[in-house]
Amino acid sequence: MSKQALIEQALQALEPSVLQVEDESHMHSRGQETHYKAVVVSERFAGLNRVKRHQQVYAAMGELMPQVHALALHTYTAEEWQQQQSAPASPQCLGGSKHDH
Repeated sequence: MSKQALIEQALQALEPSVLQVEDESHMHSRGQETHYKAVVVSERFAGLNRVKRHQQVYAAMGELMPQVHALALHTYTAEEWQQQQSAPASPQCLGGSKHDH
C-alpha cells in the first residue's frame, strides 16, 4: 500500500466528509513519498483553533508522522469548506535541503 493510501486510511479516524491527500514530493528535493498536502473537512474541528485541529490530525496519523518529511494541512468544518471550496496551492520548493549538496 502506498504511503498516500496509508495516510488516507489513518485520517478516516477523523470521520471526514471531504478528504483529499496529495503526494507533492515531485515539487521537492527529498525524493519520493516525503511531502504531502491534506485537506480534511470534519465536524470534529468545530470550535477548535488551527493548532488543536492539526494536533488531531497528528494523533490520527500516529506512527506515520515520522515517515513524512512535510505535511501541509488544511483543516475545515463543513461550513468553512462550503465557503472556501478549495485549499490554497502549495508553493514550489526553493531548495535548501542539506541533501542538495
